[in-house]
Amino acid sequence: MTAGCLKIRVLEPGMATPIQICRNGTITLPAELRNRYQLVEGGVLNLVDLGDGVFLLFPRHFKVDELADKIRLELEARGESLESMLATLREVRAE
Repeated sequence: MTAGCLKIRVLEPGMATPIQICRNGTITLPAELRNRYQLVEGGVLNLVDLGDGVFLLFPRHFKVDELADKIRLELEARGESLESMLATLREVRAE
């Protein structure tokens, strides 16, 4: 945690958790929340200004990631893997 920032105690879901704004507007999400919601360094969050000083902060999930997961699950259900698809592709190219 950045020097001078508060030690934050995470509350239960649905309850407010105080977060201090540090130098250059940096905020640190408590490790418990990062772990609970699998938030990693470099991850992107959306910030929505609801007005009257109320903000909503939530993880941004990219559609391409969701589609890639669906494709992977479908292929796995068929018994396919990346390796088997690459092998088939090499065979077709060799013909």
